[in-house]
Amino acid sequence: MKIVFAKRFQKQYQSASEQIKSDFSGRLGVFMKDKHAVVLNNHSLKGKLKGYRSINVTGDWRAIFRESKDRNCTIFVLLGKHGDLYR
Repeated sequence: MKIVFAKRFQKQYQSASEQIKSDFSGRLGVFMKDKHAVVLNNHSLKGKLKGYRSINVTGDWRAIFRESKDRNCTIFVLLGKHGDLYR
């Protein structure tokens, strides 16, 4: 599986705390082994983010992604706090 990080995701990642970066790295490792692991709470989104999916990074932080049409590539597009992402 190929993982790509959108420019906006990279910017949000760079401004995140070291703890969030570490937590995301751990969750990305789990995601790469089993993207539907219970700890990730991988779920589809509705509304303006329809077509995207979300995983839990921490209790309040989420990483939003979409899969390419052939599902060979996962593109992480947003990283942030639940309240900031879903307004």
